[in-house]
Amino acid sequence: MENRSFTYDVLKEIQNRWSPRAFDAQKEVSREDLMALMEAARYAPSCMNEQPWSYIVGQRGSTVFAGIEAALSDSNVEWAANASALMVILSKEQFSHNDRSNRWHLFDAGTSWGYLSLEAQKRGLITHAMGGFAADQIRTTFAVPNGVAVIAAVAIGYYGRREDLSEAMAAREKPSPRKPLDEMLFIPLED
Repeated sequence: MENRSFTYDVLKEIQNRWSPRAFDAQKEVSREDLMALMEAARYAPSCMNEQPWSYIVGQRGSTVFAGIEAALSDSNVEWAANASALMVILSKEQFSHNDRSNRWHLFDAGTSWGYLSLEAQKRGLITHAMGGFAADQIRTTFAVPNGVAVIAAVAIGYYGRREDLSEAMAAREKPSPRKPLDEMLFIPLED
């Protein structure tokens, strides 16, 4: 795969996962598949088993999908409108057992999203997380309470055709390169 070179053997889902924009507007992700993604997300580890994450999920044609789509930036709507489902990742900012700040909630919610994205890849689905959306609009539209962070939006569906994207988006339709492995280690492993 372009821009991907693995030195070590890792899961095929990790090797093949990237964030495409060419969603097939004709194919629908089943409710069963969406719930399986939620199941995978549910089993992510978390600090003190807090499980601070939650998700807003809407299938194409639903009012929830429309509410999420309305909050996306114009450049994301251009391609994400073709997804079969849109979701928003939320995370509770305080521990449930003592109401103290949970500084690990974003880490935990990100792990949950990672599990979800790999389960999607295993099922032949594509996912693309987005930061380009109006968090305040999501908070208002879906009555997300204070103390719950609105983290990211995600498009889910089946891969479509690169040719259906605008010229600018089609030019970006490939996996992003990764830094060399040795640059990722803040302190190299000792021999």
